[in-house]
Amino acid sequence: MRRRARSAVLAELPDLLLVDAYLPDGDGIAFVQSVSVDAFVLSAATEAATVRRALRAGALTYLMKPFEAQTLADRLARYQRYRNLVGGDGTLRQEDLDRALAILGGDPGGSVSRSATEQVILTALGTAEASSTEIAERAGVSRATAQRRTCPPWPRGLVDVRLRYGTTGRPEHLYSPRER
Repeated sequence: MRRRARSAVLAELPDLLLVDAYLPDGDGIAFVQSVSVDAFVLSAATEAATVRRALRAGALTYLMKPFEAQTLADRLARYQRYRNLVGGDGTLRQEDLDRALAILGGDPGGSVSRSATEQVILTALGTAEASSTEIAERAGVSRATAQRRTCPPWPRGLVDVRLRYGTTGRPEHLYSPRER
């Protein structure tokens, strides 16, 4: 089975593998280490040494069985945002990497809290004026999320907003950090 799995990985080039620590014909953690693909280890093994070995082998996360389907869905969604930030072939800035790792790590409940999401959005805003689309691309979130999360800081004095009117359609909201 591991041979077929390795052949499938080489043929299909997946972005992410979901692997159990114990495979029917061998060690899933060794398999993760032997392929150059992002992986989540999903296992009933709860020994600290097994978890550490999986993380040292390159697993991005470790989920202990049984877990709720929503927990896995949340981890997969965070992985997708992480890949949006680090998936290309270009160079990264330290801020981009830090943001990607924070998104991937999430909080213990499996979702990014409002304050964490807001911080990601504010970090993505940076020091220059930007639209919600630009902020979303930098943060690795949807445009709607960027727009929703940029609005709450206004009363707290963190973000200024102005409208840019084009020739047709709705005006575009432009956000900029408020001078402190």
